[in-house]
Amino acid sequence: MAPASRKKRPSSPQSKKSSERKRSGQKKSSVKRKKKKKNNRSKQSLKIVLLLFAAVLLVGIGYCLGICWHSKTEHKHVVHKQHIQKHAKQTPVKKSVHKTEHKQAVKKEVQRYPAPSVHETRQKVYPKVRLAYRGEKPKLAIIIDDVHTKAQLDEINAFGIPVTPSIFPPYSMAPHTEKLATHAVHYMIHLPLESGNAKFNTQSKTLMTTASRQAIEARVRELRRLFPRAHYINNHTGSVFTRNYHAMYLLYEAMKKEGFTFIDSRTIADSKVAKIAHAFGDAYVARDTFIDNVQSVPYIHNQLKKAVALAKRNGYAIAIGHPHKATMEALRTAKPLLKGVEAVYIDSIFREE
Repeated sequence: MAPASRKKRPSSPQSKKSSERKRSGQKKSSVKRKKKKKNNRSKQSLKIVLLLFAAVLLVGIGYCLGICWHSKTEHKHVVHKQHIQKHAKQTPVKKSVHKTEHKQAVKKEVQRYPAPSVHETRQKVYPKVRLAYRGEKPKLAIIIDDVHTKAQLDEINAFGIPVTPSIFPPYSMAPHTEKLATHAVHYMIHLPLESGNAKFNTQSKTLMTTASRQAIEARVRELRRLFPRAHYINNHTGSVFTRNYHAMYLLYEAMKKEGFTFIDSRTIADSKVAKIAHAFGDAYVARDTFIDNVQSVPYIHNQLKKAVALAKRNGYAIAIGHPHKATMEALRTAKPLLKGVEAVYIDSIFREE
């Protein structure tokens, strides 16, 4: 016999109510989820709108600032242009060949510190610097810079050829160099001037381009007091100082007052000493060659040969060295290299008027 089918029990009122509650709860939770999604979307869209608004605002501010800055600079440019045009009308422009800014600056300096006028030269009569007449042989003057010890001076005096020592003024490492002058018939003063390399400007009383006229004149008067028999000065370093027309003019004039003649060591190609010397009506005398940039005897001998050739070509030449061991050794054996020229002290390059 087939099993009897089970009859479904009729659901009670309580079970109906619980199922209805479940359904209503599910509906409410789904509604809440939908509301949350809507709220999140609205918040995101609001954020996007705010960001877009901020970006547009920043772009607008930047644009306004750019226009303001451009208008201001344009206004300044117009005012500057008007000022230049006004100045050009007031100041007549001379026609001249185009020159570099550097040459124009030099020209302004020359105009600012011109040669002494006729009235000034009547009040301040300075002896003119003149070169000696040519003799039978060309002349070669050899100078040894940086001399500051008695041993160096004794070695120079023992070379057997005329060599002029250029003595440092007193400084911290050699506080009594002026006493060396009593042991030398012919000598010079080796004056420290401002260099482009700061470490060379540490020597005491190095003259700087910022020095006043009073300071420069006081320094030159001190040199005259220390070296009463000295006639010649050349520069130690000085690449910055000798290219500065104003500072070099003041120094040159102060040296003229004290009876000094300046010999340019030419530590820089665009030295202004030549222009200043000519402004005073003086002959310009400068170094022709350094003999010991390389400290070896063969190199120094070769540089001396070049100096001899220059002397033969120009009538005289000036060679500068330093009291290095190699230089001293080379000069002790240099006499055979000087054939055809007369080795002289620096004094013989010049003549009195």
